[in-house]
Amino acid sequence: MRRIFLLLCFLTIPFTAQAEELFGLSMVGTPKYNARATHLDYANPNAPKGGALKQSATGSFDTLNPHTIKGNAAQGLSLTTDRLMARVWGEPFTLYPLIAKSINVPEDRSSITFNLNENARFHDGSPITSQDVLFSFKTLRKMGRPNMRRIYQLATANIINKHSIKFSLSGDYDRETVMILAMMPVLSKSYWQDKEFDKTTLTPPLGSGPYRIKDIDAGKRIIYERVKDYWGKNLLTNKGHHNFDEITYDYFRDNTVALEAFKKGDLSLRREWDAGSWNNSYDFDAVTNGKVIKEDLKHGRAEKIRGFIFNTRRPPFDNIRVRQAIKLSFDFDWANKNFFYGQYSQGKSFFPNTDLSYYDMHEKVTTDPRHKMRIATNLLKEEGWIIKDGIRIHKTTGEELSFEILTDTPSAEKLALSFTRSLKKLGIVANVRVMDTAAYRARLNDYDYDMILYHWNSTLSPGTEQYLYWSCESATTPSRWNYAGICDPKIDDLARSIPTAKTRAELQKLAQTLDKKLQSGTYFVPTYYNPNDYIAYWKPLKRPETVPLYGIVLETWWMEPNQKQ
Repeated sequence: MRRIFLLLCFLTIPFTAQAEELFGLSMVGTPKYNARATHLDYANPNAPKGGALKQSATGSFDTLNPHTIKGNAAQGLSLTTDRLMARVWGEPFTLYPLIAKSINVPEDRSSITFNLNENARFHDGSPITSQDVLFSFKTLRKMGRPNMRRIYQLATANIINKHSIKFSLSGDYDRETVMILAMMPVLSKSYWQDKEFDKTTLTPPLGSGPYRIKDIDAGKRIIYERVKDYWGKNLLTNKGHHNFDEITYDYFRDNTVALEAFKKGDLSLRREWDAGSWNNSYDFDAVTNGKVIKEDLKHGRAEKIRGFIFNTRRPPFDNIRVRQAIKLSFDFDWANKNFFYGQYSQGKSFFPNTDLSYYDMHEKVTTDPRHKMRIATNLLKEEGWIIKDGIRIHKTTGEELSFEILTDTPSAEKLALSFTRSLKKLGIVANVRVMDTAAYRARLNDYDYDMILYHWNSTLSPGTEQYLYWSCESATTPSRWNYAGICDPKIDDLARSIPTAKTRAELQKLAQTLDKKLQSGTYFVPTYYNPNDYIAYWKPLKRPETVPLYGIVLETWWMEPNQKQ
């Protein structure tokens, strides 16, 4: 009887999820590295220290505080402030120890406890403690960037001791919430507590990272110097990283001026984002004689979902067969050859360049423009759209099939105009309007357009953003990202399921199912993505042989000693 009584007492005790102590934390699956690992496989642990790296930035800057929305923060400030955990670029979304030497997370991810490294220090030598973490949490929850404010509202913090702090979650949290908390930058309480955080500043704040600010010329240049006694230099995520003694960002009016500075040797390295410039502007003497290395490096990160996006809230784009016909009229091969030097790829996936893409190997795909036009013509005829005097009209209403394409850049206008010439062959009148950035953004936020040439951001580790992109709720909520006006209960359910995946295989299955459903709706005309990174750099700059999943990581590069540019 006593045993039964004790058993009943045990069963009535409220259950608390057991939190396992972990070294690394992945969004899904198991982290690649354990506590015995000494360095990341895309870093050279023997890379020499020294030299100076000079890069460009465009525009200007007016603040050295990147954690608020006030002002335009200088480039490179993330080098000065460590986070609780560090993200690596050889895995889709995995974090490893930085200020936190380990974590405790239960299976349901309803909390996360950070066990801080006792050696963690700010640049003035003061220790980083739970009080600093708590101060950072409260400050960023109130005055940080919008994504921080939104996520941090789901957590309550409790200091366990000087080097341990627990965050408990409530409300609409998911598996990603603890990941976002783990990427919290840690601010010095003693430095910031008597200062106004939510304003611009050109006084270098106290940091804790591998670099500190050495000098600034406001709006024109910022120079960082390596912290020789940096507390975390031998951690897994830092070994073989942060090799330059100095890193400089020089600001230029635009990319054209920056390119000329690179050609003269005033900059060490340049990443190029435009295929035209890459093919036409990098034939100068230093490339020819080998002083400048020019490389196309394949990457495995998710690319933006670029395309002509239909606003299905408006006719005639509420008709899927009209959308299918218009999609068929886009001649990617011509555009790729004439605009992108044949170097870009076209993908209809909503997860381009990833293992999350759905691909039907049995689907019959035609690239013959004339055959595609014949199919498009038949689709339009079946929906009542006929040709009269060279113009596509509806046989019942007499309405012309015409619409407006919004863009905001000259390069986008060029691509849009080429598309209108193809549409004209179908008798469709499409007008292109180029707007300034502010006006364009206002129209996007209000969903006030027929068609836009724009993009969605994609990721190797999709989560809650999928619901914001594709749900019925976001289709009717201004300033969300459902540009196409997608509303399908099945897509809603699939989008909600994405953040629940616990393994990579489960995520792949869910994402590919969502991708298949989205593709079947013909919500946009896919344009292009680039599976390669374009990069040019002056010798003696060197990089590791291994290029990680996300592409080049400049923090792992170094300068060969005793060599001149």
